[in-house]
Amino acid sequence: MSAVQDGLTVVFDVTAWPVLLYFLSINTSYLLLVLLAASDFAHHLRRAPFAAYDELLASPLAPSISVVVPAHDEAAGIVPAVSAMLALRYPDHEVVVVDDGSTDDTFALLEAEHDLVAVERPVPATVPYRGRVLSVHAARDPRTRLLVLRTESSGRSDALNTGINAASCDLLCFVDADSILDPDALLTVAKPFIDDPLRVVATGGVVRAANGSRVVAGRVVEARMPRGWLARIQIVEYLRAFMLGRAGWSRLDALVLISGAFGLYRRDLVLEIGGLDADCIGEDFELCVRVHRHLRDGLRRERRDRRALRRAGDVVAGRAAREGYRVVFVAEPVTWTEVPSSLSVLASQRRRWHRGLWQVLSKHRSMIGNPRYGRIGLVALPYYVLFELLAPLLELAGVVLVPLGLALGVVRADTALALLLVAYAYAVLVSLAALAVEEFSYHRYGRWRDLLVAALSAVAENLGYRQLTALWRVQGLWQALARREAQWGVMTRSGFGDELGDGRQLATAGSAS
Repeated sequence: MSAVQDGLTVVFDVTAWPVLLYFLSINTSYLLLVLLAASDFAHHLRRAPFAAYDELLASPLAPSISVVVPAHDEAAGIVPAVSAMLALRYPDHEVVVVDDGSTDDTFALLEAEHDLVAVERPVPATVPYRGRVLSVHAARDPRTRLLVLRTESSGRSDALNTGINAASCDLLCFVDADSILDPDALLTVAKPFIDDPLRVVATGGVVRAANGSRVVAGRVVEARMPRGWLARIQIVEYLRAFMLGRAGWSRLDALVLISGAFGLYRRDLVLEIGGLDADCIGEDFELCVRVHRHLRDGLRRERRDRRALRRAGDVVAGRAAREGYRVVFVAEPVTWTEVPSSLSVLASQRRRWHRGLWQVLSKHRSMIGNPRYGRIGLVALPYYVLFELLAPLLELAGVVLVPLGLALGVVRADTALALLLVAYAYAVLVSLAALAVEEFSYHRYGRWRDLLVAALSAVAENLGYRQLTALWRVQGLWQALARREAQWGVMTRSGFGDELGDGRQLATAGSAS
């Protein structure tokens, strides 16, 4: 036992201060992102009264949008979801649903609801795809701009690539089949393209958890906190990471992740880079990083060519076409999604997310720390390595070593307390700050009870939930390193009833957001 104590003493003497500084840095970075998001929200809200959305709605110059929806066994909510997407307020948009080999009533329900008929419409392979297209269907009423493709099951990314080929509009909006969009979501997320058409190449909106909220006719009419603590904690987590975190990165012009549940891209650019990587489980992250890489590489080539022309004595007017491109996060349009309500589904989701994170960072490792890629290479991607990829390893090490050190008497109580305060109490403070910023900015929850539950969830997140997700993320990393076959897992959905999360349960193999 003495040898074990001596070994632990050496470990803690060497690592205590670095670990303390690590958690201090990670929580401070989260707080800075929240503060940057608060600044971005304030700027957005000041401009909101002058956004002229009604004029945009009537404008014939607004870019057209294809809403591409991959669906696999989504019978629980596909009809209200697609109906709500068709009813979105926007001057020119279509909905393209790719039924990716569903084994339930997904297609039959859509066929009955929208009176679908088979049409002869070849789907080109401008972007390569693997799943054979079995049939193409359109609504009998030509005023309903709905296209449904039935394909062999080939996975979400490949289904999206098929939908990209079938789409016909200027912009591509990727939306999950289990999502509910706010009525003005397309208007708001497309506004940056209209305000800055030469530079904006992609925008992303907010993803929020709809569990417990009141849903009528495919619309969230009242945001409420769900009954279960697992879903409640995820609501706080989504708010901090998916809303304020990405708003902060957007403020820094270093946004590298647009959620696959709600993202808008220029179609010509997506075609140019070859669509989504069907072999990457983190396809939304990979697509956004590849857009940055493609545009930065193109900009570097253009600058090199311009310098060569100047040396040759030619007159070069204007500026490089790609210079100053923007990837923008817009905090107001919301897509609501159903989050896992069981530990098994949540575990599968978090393993998949972390495995995808490793895949993307590994694939684009030459960008990490590379000054050629500006803030993306020097700030954003190193941040994801240090504070996203490696964080669960240190979290688990602390969970195991600190109690063991206390039990063996090799860790001082004040050192353990300092680690506890920096790692967890500071994290609670960051979550509460995120809640306060969101509430003062958008006031989504109308009941004080919901705000109190959200605040308690920010505390509960650190009492078991964080430790479990850290374990699952490490497992996902190990699966990636061991090159095990990726599994999407099974998502149990309640569907979009009057109160999401309290209706019938249906097991599907769709994405868990």
